[in-house]
Amino acid sequence: MIRKIFALACMGAFLFAAARPSLRAAGATAASSAAPEEGTLKALAAVAGAGTMEAHTTEFLEELSDDIGGRVTGSPQAAKAIEWGVEKMNSLGLENVHTEPWQMSRGWTRISADAEIVSPIHRQLMVDSLGWVGSTPAGGVESDVVLVDTNRLDEEMFENARNWRGKVLLAVPRGPRNPDRFAEFVKFGEFLRAAYKAGALAVIGGQGGSRAAGMHLTHTGVVGFNTHYDIPVVSMAGEDQEQIERFLQRGKTVRLKLNVQNSVTDKPVDSANVVGEIRGSEHPEQIIVVGGHLDSWDLASGATDNGCGVSTTLGAAEAILKSGVKPRRTIRFVLFTGEEQGLLGSIAYTKIHHQEMANHVAAVVLDNGQGPVIGLQLGGRGDLIAPVQKFAASLQAFGEIGVNDDNEFDTDTGPFILAGLPAINLDQDSPDYRFTHHSAVDTFDHVRPDILDRNATVMALVGFWIADRPERLASPWPAERTARMLVDRREDWFLKAIGVWPFGNLGSDAENK
Repeated sequence: MIRKIFALACMGAFLFAAARPSLRAAGATAASSAAPEEGTLKALAAVAGAGTMEAHTTEFLEELSDDIGGRVTGSPQAAKAIEWGVEKMNSLGLENVHTEPWQMSRGWTRISADAEIVSPIHRQLMVDSLGWVGSTPAGGVESDVVLVDTNRLDEEMFENARNWRGKVLLAVPRGPRNPDRFAEFVKFGEFLRAAYKAGALAVIGGQGGSRAAGMHLTHTGVVGFNTHYDIPVVSMAGEDQEQIERFLQRGKTVRLKLNVQNSVTDKPVDSANVVGEIRGSEHPEQIIVVGGHLDSWDLASGATDNGCGVSTTLGAAEAILKSGVKPRRTIRFVLFTGEEQGLLGSIAYTKIHHQEMANHVAAVVLDNGQGPVIGLQLGGRGDLIAPVQKFAASLQAFGEIGVNDDNEFDTDTGPFILAGLPAINLDQDSPDYRFTHHSAVDTFDHVRPDILDRNATVMALVGFWIADRPERLASPWPAERTARMLVDRREDWFLKAIGVWPFGNLGSDAENK
């Protein structure tokens, strides 16, 4: 998951890592009843049974994680994962299995990153490059470290940029961090451009200036929305960074050697989403998307981000197929690529299927790590809380599952929210995800098979219930209503800031005058 960060309409990208609010149900009621009717209830019971007996969800994850490994979009490993996804969907017996190609503006490959303190002591440091950033000159650089307060970036860029030439910048928040992580992320991109223009040699600062979580860990990721920054940017292990900060706070001059080497293409690279279907028996033209993202980062094998989402998607498809029941509407299983660079695959999906988006009913996505599903976030669709609550209550065997209408733009639900659909994020209780995601410990051993099977079954039940209801759960909101919802929640400014707001003046006060 963009916890990740952060893309949308015709160009762009989202990779955000917003804090998750509590899952209290709130908001409007819906006119239609939602308790499963008798026929659908029997079908759901069959799906639940198939999902919990002789499931292969863990095997899917083990193959993807161990046999393929890290899958950076546009890389040979990512291409191998796409082939693997096609093979798995075919072996399960899904219909219309195919890939849907799309292109990313440029490709990127990690080569190496090394750092050491030269003075006031000498010791090796642990660093890794962020994605889609530049390199130092061959052989690296040696320079003094200058601290930059990420809570005062406007002032830093105005007052201190003249002092950045030839320096390594350490980006650290002084005092409380900005609670708006989206704003912080956008501002950090402006800072990186300013730092490069000012002649800084490199930046230590992780994604948006965040310190690495955990012991002896770094966290890679992107620092822009489908964007390459020419300046090298690294994540440094928290213990190492804190020592440098202590030296600086005591007035000591810290001098580093830093060598960061990456490779970036000068032309677009190919990728593709993987698609397979269970065709509906009564309304095959109406589509429910169920999916997760197939790409990952490369410091480890991408098991929790988002191998879990891939394996639960395949496990959900297997459960429905094994149950022998057929939904009224088509369930389309999609393994998106390019999520980590800004939801690029899901944006491509909504563009490729633009003409049939009116026939889409909902999207269901899992991308919050290795923990159990504890909530259904409806992507702004407060009108659906009541019916979905009634359904969620029927899942009591899987624990309490809350329902709210929160938006989640930190994963592939984002483009479907912009399309006016209920884009349902399967929210999870994953406390260890902050350590595993984008790190060297994003590995298969951090996932429990029982939770993986449980989540695949919940995903299957949510997707099947929407697909098999006698009445259609939802139709896409018109653009005006979606825009107003986003404006009311003050989420429009961020989309405008990154150039992907698709609604013009819709939803604004000016439009309403």
